[in-house]
Amino acid sequence: MRNDPRSIRIVIHGKAAGRMDVREAVKAARARGHRVEVSVTWEAGDAARLAELAVAAGQAIVVAGGGDGTVNEVATGLMRASSSADCRPAIGILPLGTANDLAHACGIPLDPAEALRLVTDGHPQPIDVGRVQDRVFVNVATGGFGTQVTLETPPELKQHLGGAAYLLTGLSRFTSVRSLPASLHGPGFEWEGAFLVLAIGNGRQAGGGHVLCPNALVNDGLLDVRILPEPKPGDLNRTLAAFLQEGLGAFERIVVKARLPWVEVASADSMNVNLDGEPIAGERLRFEITPGALRMFVPEDSPLLRR
Repeated sequence: MRNDPRSIRIVIHGKAAGRMDVREAVKAARARGHRVEVSVTWEAGDAARLAELAVAAGQAIVVAGGGDGTVNEVATGLMRASSSADCRPAIGILPLGTANDLAHACGIPLDPAEALRLVTDGHPQPIDVGRVQDRVFVNVATGGFGTQVTLETPPELKQHLGGAAYLLTGLSRFTSVRSLPASLHGPGFEWEGAFLVLAIGNGRQAGGGHVLCPNALVNDGLLDVRILPEPKPGDLNRTLAAFLQEGLGAFERIVVKARLPWVEVASADSMNVNLDGEPIAGERLRFEITPGALRMFVPEDSPLLRR
């Protein structure tokens, strides 16, 4: 069955399973002759497990129906189920989350029917996958202020306000923000100091549309590393406000930049880091890229593809 491109498994987040536009999109794909099966998640970890089952069943395509966290879980399951990129099903994205940062940056349609048509009618492109410890990320790993905002934004607020929920949470957290002392090193790169924001990108944006890694490409074998150093005394609130409105683009002259196949981050204290919105923590973390680890359905003119 793996050689049959019409065999599709959709792993959909439970909160989106009842949407009528999703059901209509699945019906339309089946009407075009595709064998579409749908699995619904119940709790954390289900999407990765269901993706692994799809690999064992020999299905050609696994579609992540949800937000960036669901995409991360499905990618994790595909990577875990097979050590060979050639044996892994292609991955598609049905953007049904709060921010859908990876889908936005890739140019994947937000309409479920159009997104699923991209999967059924398109051709998957080889993409890189980031790794840190035993975890993977497809989009962006973030540390510092952006991570704090993502972790502290209530799910109910995201449900009602969408990506604006991150902005509201960020505005309410100004007084509790602290810079984090750390050191980073990679091939030909060394930096040490206190940072306000750290972004390590395979993709470009996170936290509800903030462009953190503008030069990232998903198929160039490199991570786009961006560091916003600790601001001068008295500039913290102004810096945070500019970051929430414009992302790291507001600090182009002072942001530390590097493009690396791997980078190690060390701190005396445990660091909280988000991988596609999924939290991890540690005092020493190594981020590295695995080139061409997955095949993903994205528009042929996606700005995240190296030509």
